Amino acid sequence: MKILITGGNNARALKLMKAFPSHFVLLADYGDVPGIVTENYAFSSLGVLNKDSIAHILLNFCITEAIDCIIPLHDYELEPLAKSAVLFSEYGIQVLLPNADVIADYITKEKLAYQNFAVFSHGDRIFSTEESAVPESVSPKLNGVFGYNDADDLKLFTI
Repeated sequence: MKILITGGNNARALKLMKAFPSHFVLLADYGDVPGIVTENYAFSSLGVLNKDSIAHILLNFCITEAIDCIIPLHDYELEPLAKSAVLFSEYGIQVLLPNADVIADYITKEKLAYQNFAVFSHGDRIFSTEESAVPESVSPKLNGVFGYNDADDLKLFTI
């Protein structure tokens, strides 16, 4: 599986790589990005940032790069991608975010430092930094990367 993580120039994006040890991870960001390619990961530029067409830029990039799953980390990408998730799925691309109708419940305006994070896909926890602290009973539709200090307060892991 080929996974795109946006915000690739940020340390938080690098932390997420350990959640996907058996997948190829493409770390991408807007503007200048270091040109590093290894067997398990690479860095790539998404071009010039245009917040009005985020979903279009990312869909084109995902199709061109044969991406299977996208994990958006920039806060301005969250809602446009959640609203476009059905379109992405028509191209076989999973958007790892909660549904658009509930995404606001998982967004925080403050930039918090989280001790832990967990990755959920269709309600299944596929990775977490602290196994015992994450609630086992989450919505069966929950998708995304969530930071938490208290397991009852999951918030999207953003930069």
